Amino acid sequence: MIRAFLSVGFWTLLSRITGFLRDILLAGSLGAGQMMDAFTVAFRLPNHFRAIFGEGAFENAFVPALTRIRAQIGAEAATLFQGRILALVLGSQGLLLVLVLIFTPVAVRLLAPGFAARPDLFGLATELTRITFPYLALVTLMVLWKGVLNAEKRFVAGAAAPILLNAAMIGALLAGGLFPSLAHAAAWGVLAAGILEAGLLAFAAARAGLIAPPRLPRPDPELARFFRAFVPAVIGAAGVQIAMFMDTIIVTFLPPGGASALYYADRLYQLPIGVIGIAAGTVIVPEMSRLLAENRPEAAYAAQNRALVLGWLAAAPFLVGFLVLPHLIVQAFFERGAFDAAATQATAGVLAAYALGLPAAIAIRSAVASFTARGDTATPLLASLSGLALNLALKLLLWREHGAAGLALATSLGALVNLAILAGLAIRQGKAAPDALLGRALAVILVAGSALAAAFAALAAPLAGLPPIARLAALGLGGGLLYGGIVVLGFRLARIPLTLRRPTAG
Repeated sequence: MIRAFLSVGFWTLLSRITGFLRDILLAGSLGAGQMMDAFTVAFRLPNHFRAIFGEGAFENAFVPALTRIRAQIGAEAATLFQGRILALVLGSQGLLLVLVLIFTPVAVRLLAPGFAARPDLFGLATELTRITFPYLALVTLMVLWKGVLNAEKRFVAGAAAPILLNAAMIGALLAGGLFPSLAHAAAWGVLAAGILEAGLLAFAAARAGLIAPPRLPRPDPELARFFRAFVPAVIGAAGVQIAMFMDTIIVTFLPPGGASALYYADRLYQLPIGVIGIAAGTVIVPEMSRLLAENRPEAAYAAQNRALVLGWLAAAPFLVGFLVLPHLIVQAFFERGAFDAAATQATAGVLAAYALGLPAAIAIRSAVASFTARGDTATPLLASLSGLALNLALKLLLWREHGAAGLALATSLGALVNLAILAGLAIRQGKAAPDALLGRALAVILVAGSALAAAFAALAAPLAGLPPIARLAALGLGGGLLYGGIVVLGFRLARIPLTLRRPTAG
């Protein structure tokens, strides 16, 4: 499992690095003004639907189902099941695409009502959305084939696919003179990326002999069981996206640059979530599904505990940096060209607010595996909706006084509540079993993270004369050595195997 975690993490890290290059180029080209606000809305709309029907909900229902069918019934039944799901995906996404392309102004008005008072901005957002929305249909196919590969423990293509999104957008921005504006260039880059991502995953699945042709869906027990898991997962994912929709709606009423600040801070915040949280979640669901299908629950619990330790171990330096050095991080990465000091200040406040929920966001996908690995998507739904209720209430309470940072803080507190409910229910129902190794590892991580925070605070003034990127590099290198050294020493003193393997008896 650890090898798979590291493999997915490596490719996801590479995609996030290229994503930073993309966002640095976006910041320098579009800054944090009206064109970037319009592109942000156009980019968010297909990604909201992707998050509802795609990666989270679909993978949590499809991967355990395909794994179980292949293990218990056979490869032929798994191929038939995959073909029927493919036909449903093609039909549903085609219908949604037609509806949104016809009624794009209505969709933009619902998502960004604050733009209605600015006709030029509303028109640009509508035009860009018509370009970006077909990305949803393409990336949904990519998610299907990614799930097929993940079920067979083939994680590389799915983890590497987002690199194509970044490469396509970078290429389009560099060729910006060929488009009406740089915002149009970014939008066409998104569409090109959808074609490339779907093509890569289709090729990988076909090469592995795992692709299936569409089959006419017919009622059968396996399809019914899939939908019993999928529908609650969709509702749960929709709940999370309602909160994101609320962010998008509210920021359109903020002064220009509000949507941009939320976007850039979210891109930094998503780096550890994408590299660590999603990598752990991607690996742990098929691993726990397999172990539970083999009637080895203790091994499944041990795997989940190791995934949590790996996640928090890797995420702690990001948490410390986002809380102690948010201004420096934003300044080093984005402050150039059209992205000025005021944009840095606004984005840094949003980043610090997001950071408070980072430990929960990292752990949620591993915690959800307690239920989805057993085909239970209803319990995560209830936890998600509870966190959502708090999230929405806080957004409405905080946005007027605190702006985009208030929206980020509400998101963080909602994630903490979601995780607390998931963990409490999993332990109470006997679907998770935190062990002593997990407790000792968390204690070491807390000590190492506290030392790192103190070092960052102490060194900030002596290094103030360096350029921002050099200052961040020096703090990152020195802090990384300090954090790593304390972790290694702490693990040895606490008798935690550095491989995080469960100790054997005797």
